[in-house]
Order: sequence, then structure tokens, then C-alpha cells
Amino acid sequence: MSEFQYLTPGKTTLFKDRYVTKVTECITPYTKGAKGDIGIIGLPASKSSISPSLASDAPRTIRNALGAYSTFSGENHVDYKDTPMIDFGDVHIHPTNLEETTERLYSSVKEMIQTNSCKKYIILGGDHGVSYPSIRAFQEHYGRIGVIQWDAHHDVRNFEDGGRTNGTPFRSLLEGGFIKGEDLMQVGIRDYANAQEYHEYVLSHGVAVYTMDDVDRVGIVSIIQQGIERLAQKVDFIYLSVDMDVVDQAFAPGCPAIGPGGLTSRELLSSIQAAKSHPKVKAMDIVEIDPSKDVRDITSRLAAHVMLRFMYT
Repeated sequence: MSEFQYLTPGKTTLFKDRYVTKVTECITPYTKGAKGDIGIIGLPASKSSISPSLASDAPRTIRNALGAYSTFSGENHVDYKDTPMIDFGDVHIHPTNLEETTERLYSSVKEMIQTNSCKKYIILGGDHGVSYPSIRAFQEHYGRIGVIQWDAHHDVRNFEDGGRTNGTPFRSLLEGGFIKGEDLMQVGIRDYANAQEYHEYVLSHGVAVYTMDDVDRVGIVSIIQQGIERLAQKVDFIYLSVDMDVVDQAFAPGCPAIGPGGLTSRELLSSIQAAKSHPKVKAMDIVEIDPSKDVRDITSRLAAHVMLRFMYT
């Protein structure tokens, strides 16, 4: 029994409502043999970013943001407090060697998958460069993989001007043979954010490209639903890659490459809801949040909501 009545040495003092379960209360660290519905891993790498970025801090801020939300969905009238989540922690990246860091990210995601602990996985970046080793690991384990990429940019820059960066993950995947162009779908591509060379590159590889104009005309949910059904007929596994700069800067100020004319937060959430409902959707990454550029953790809190839409049915 403690000698103190109100002091809690070594612990954070938090208000506790007996009827409220916070999402963070359902997350436990990985132990051998553990089983859960959702696996979470942090890939805190951002040194390959072509713009100054502290996106390596995002896994921490997104996890912290989960503590602001309860497990109860009034819309579904379900409390998800019994949905177990396993946290595999963050990958220890190399301080200077980018190739070594990429290899560590790949092997760590691979090791997580091989535990066979969870039904679905969430990967917290980092910049978008982490998607290359992550998707590669999932493809090698599960087979033919389809990818839906929420992004303002194509992310197929050339290697000659900077090597492998956060602007090259999908070029790396396409040219490495880890995904087929017809199995990649890009949503939210924004005007005046890409070069003509890269637009033509993705089209020549058979990538399905949906711009913000398409989103305005057709609707984000319809685009996602049609895309999921098309991919599901061909692939073994579907991976969602969410670059938060797909969202308008008004709703996601903490992205290194912010800009106007993107998705609203509601559009992003409804599209994740539409995508995750298909049984072949098993993994999602969230990338490109720089907490040092954010305002009151607006972007990390939105990312936490993206996680909730993906985790809970």
C-alpha cells in the first residue's frame, strides 16, 4: 500500500471516468505468443525527406493522440473496448546510413508479419519513403498485392537527382517488381504538385490515377469502392498507403508539403471507412506528418481517427 494519499511517483496523473475506456487502454506491448486484432508498428524514419521534416516524431504523437478518444462508436452503437491491439514498438533506425535504415524497416515489418499475431496491421511513419520497405515485406509474405495510395503526389521521382527518397517509394516498388502498375491506384492527386514526366510515367505503367477533379465530380467513396472491387479480383492482399498531405492544409497543417485544394478530413475518413470494409484489406500505413509543423496536434489527431476507422468495424 502506498504511503501517499494523492501522490503517484513515476506515474502520470490522469482523470479516470469509470464508464469511459480510452483507445490506449486496449493497446499492449508485443510478447511472444500474443494475439490481437490489430498490430501497430512505428517506422520513425524521415532523413530521406526531400524537404526538411521531423516526421520521425510522428509515431509518438499519433499514439499519444489515441489517448484522447474513447472506444465507443455512437454511430455503430458498439463499444470496441474488447478489441485487442498489439504494439510492436518503433524500429531503431541507423543514425546516418539510409540504406541500412531501409533494410531495418523492411526486416522489422517482415518479422512483425511472421509472428502471425494479428488480423490487420497499421504502420506509422515517418515519411513516405517507409512505404517501400513496408509494402515490399507484405508482398513477399502474402503474394500479389494491390495498393491504394492517398496522396497529392505521384511519388515516382527519378533516382538520379537524389537517390531513394520520400518522393520515390512507388517508383522503387514498380521497378523492383514488387507491385504491378495495374495494381496501384492513386487518389487525390493534386494540380500543380507534380511534373508532367511523372504523370506520364504512372500512366504508362497502367496506374489508375484519380485527381482532385475526379474526386469532385465522382465522389471519393464511389472511387474507392469501385477501385477496391477492381483490385480484389486480381490481387491476394490490399494495402492502404495514406500520405496525409492528400488532405487540404486547413485540416492537416502538420505536413511538410501542405497545399490547398485537397481532401477534407471527412472525405478522408469516409474513404478509409469504405476501403477497410473489404476482407482483402489487411494493412495501412500513415505517413508525412511533421509534429514540429503541426498546430495543437491537428494532423496527428486526424491520423488517430484514420486509425480508428481502419481498426473498428
